[in-house]
Amino acid sequence: MSHPAFTPLLPVLGKTWRGEFASSTPEKPVVDIARWELALNGQAVRILHSINDGEYGGETLLVWDAAAQELVYFYFTTAGFQTRGRLTAGPDGWTTVEGVTGNQSGITEVRAVTELLPDGDMRVRSEYFRNGEWVPGRETLYREAPGAQVKFKEG
Repeated sequence: MSHPAFTPLLPVLGKTWRGEFASSTPEKPVVDIARWELALNGQAVRILHSINDGEYGGETLLVWDAAAQELVYFYFTTAGFQTRGRLTAGPDGWTTVEGVTGNQSGITEVRAVTELLPDGDMRVRSEYFRNGEWVPGRETLYREAPGAQVKFKEG
């Protein structure tokens, strides 16, 4: 049994997703593999992901913050930076806003919209706050990929 706050996430939980960045090309593919699962006896959601078989990746823990009455998360990356954010669910997806600590390219905040599409796919669009202005981030279309594996490079 999971926390009731995770109900909007049920369509993605227990699944592995393969996402192709909109900027991906056959010559230079950019592919994200993400695994969404319940953790900590249903009191957290854990998301592991890796881009291009471990060139970059991270781990997210999403929990219900009873005091704030909202879903919050912590994201740790292989690039050495981390984020803390909140997730707000809507009827066909959710939005996230996160503060970034230690990013080498000057990003201090990220906001994103995740859409659960009628065909079962998931689209994520983000933007970054860098050098005092919001700039376009990434757009990724995810499809369920049961055989895909999240990989991290040994290091």
